[in-house]
Amino acid sequence: MSTPAKIITPLLILLAAWGVFKYLTSGEEETERRRPPVVPVNVEGSRLRISDYNIVIRSQGTVRPHTEGTLIPEVSGSIVEVSGNFRDGGFFEQGDVLLTIDPVDYKTAVVVARASLAQARAVLAEEGARADQAERDWEKLGGGDDPTELVLRRPQLSQALASVASAEARLDESQRDLERTRISAPYAGRILSQNVDFGQYVTPGTVLARIYAVDYAEIRLPLADRQIAHLELPERYRGESGSAADGLGVVIKAIVGGTEYRWDGRIVRAEGAIDTQSRQLFVVAQVDDPYGRGPGDRPPLKVGQFVEAEIEGRALEDVFVIPRTALRENQYLLIIDRENKIDRRTVDVVWSDGDEIVVRENLTQGEVLCVSAIQFAVQGMAVSATIDGVAPERRMRPVGRGGRPGAGRMAGGQRGGRPDSAARAGGGRPGSGERRRSGEVSGEGQTRPERRQGGPGERRRPQERQDSSAD
Repeated sequence: MSTPAKIITPLLILLAAWGVFKYLTSGEEETERRRPPVVPVNVEGSRLRISDYNIVIRSQGTVRPHTEGTLIPEVSGSIVEVSGNFRDGGFFEQGDVLLTIDPVDYKTAVVVARASLAQARAVLAEEGARADQAERDWEKLGGGDDPTELVLRRPQLSQALASVASAEARLDESQRDLERTRISAPYAGRILSQNVDFGQYVTPGTVLARIYAVDYAEIRLPLADRQIAHLELPERYRGESGSAADGLGVVIKAIVGGTEYRWDGRIVRAEGAIDTQSRQLFVVAQVDDPYGRGPGDRPPLKVGQFVEAEIEGRALEDVFVIPRTALRENQYLLIIDRENKIDRRTVDVVWSDGDEIVVRENLTQGEVLCVSAIQFAVQGMAVSATIDGVAPERRMRPVGRGGRPGAGRMAGGQRGGRPDSAARAGGGRPGSGERRRSGEVSGEGQTRPERRQGGPGERRRPQERQDSSAD
C-alpha cells in the first residue's frame, strides 16, 4: 500500500465514525438541568415575650449547730445516776440534771467546813471580849499615852476575823463542790456523743459528752462572685448591729428517705474572709427551731446533714427568659425570621442557671426562637416551624375554571398566556413533547399536588420543561 493510502484510510475511518455519532445523537433531546428542591427542616419554635424574672441563687452546705461544746466535770467521783436523756441524740432543756457524781464525800466536806466556821466564830467572839477587857484595864490604870495595838489585842482580833472569813470561804467551796456533783445542762440542746456511763469514775477534765444547742441551726453556703452580684447581702460594719430579720430569705431542701423536705430560713451574716482556695465567700443561713416537729411528717434536721439552698436574689425587669438548651456555643440563639429562615443572633446572657438563661438585649418581643436541636444550623437555612404547638398552615393551590386543578390552561397549549413547547413544535403529536406538570390531570383523571418548597406558607411553581423536537 502506498504512503498516501496509509494516511487517507485512517482519516476516512474517523470521518465515518463522526458521521455515525452525529446521526445517532441528532434525535436526542437536550436534558434540562435542574437544581434540587430546597426541603425546609421541621423545627419547633416559641415566640419571645418580655417578662420579669426573680433570680434564685442555688448553693449547698452542711448543717451545723450555732453553739457546740463538751460537758466536763469540775469534781471527781463515781457516776451514781444517769438521766434517761443522756444518750446519743437525746434532747434536754436548760437546767436538766444529766449526770450525778457520788456526793457523799462532798457532803462530809460541807459538814466539816461548817464546824470550822463555828469554831472560828467562837474564837472571834472570845478575842473580841478580850480586846474590850484590855481597853477597860488600860483606862483603869490611868495610862497617859495611847495604848499600843498589842495592848488592845488588835492583832489577835484581826487573826480571829481572818479565820472566820477563811472558814466561810471553805464552806462556800464545799457547798459548790457538792452542787457540782449534779451535772446540769447549760442550755436547751441535744447529745451529740456520749462518752461516759453509770459507775464510771471521772475526774476534772474528763469529757462526759459533746452537746449542741437546738434553738436554731446554721448552714455555711459558698457563693461565687457572679452570684454575689445579684444578692443584697447583710453586710455588717464596725459599730453596727444587725438581726436575722434583716437577712435575705432562703429555702433549705434536703432529701430524707427519698422524700424532699423544706425549711425556711434567712441569711444572717457573711463571713469576714474569702476562701483562699476556692475564691468564694461563705454566707451563713439560720433556720429557727430546726429540730422541732414540722408540718406533716417532716423529720428534724441533723447536724452534718448535706442540704441545698435557694436564696432570694434581685428581680430583673423587662427581660427574656429562654431555655438553656436553646443557647448555642454559649453565645448565640437561632431566630426564625419572617421568611422562615434561620438567623444566628449573638446575645449577652445576663443570668443563667441549670435550666434557663436570661437575655435583655438584641432580641425583640414576638420574634420566634428555634428550640429544636439542629446539628448544622447555618445562616439563612430554610425551616418549617411549629410555633408554640401550632403547625404551619397548609395553603392549597388556587383552582381554575370548572373547579379542577389545571382548568386555567389556555387553548392552543398555552398556560397563563405562554405558548406550550409542544404547541410550538410543528407536526408533533399532541402530548408527544409534553410532560405533565404538577397539578395537571393524569390519564386516570387524578391530580398530583404540586411540591411545596421553602418555609411555611411559601409555595413555588414547578419548573416547566421545554420539549425539543426537530422541525
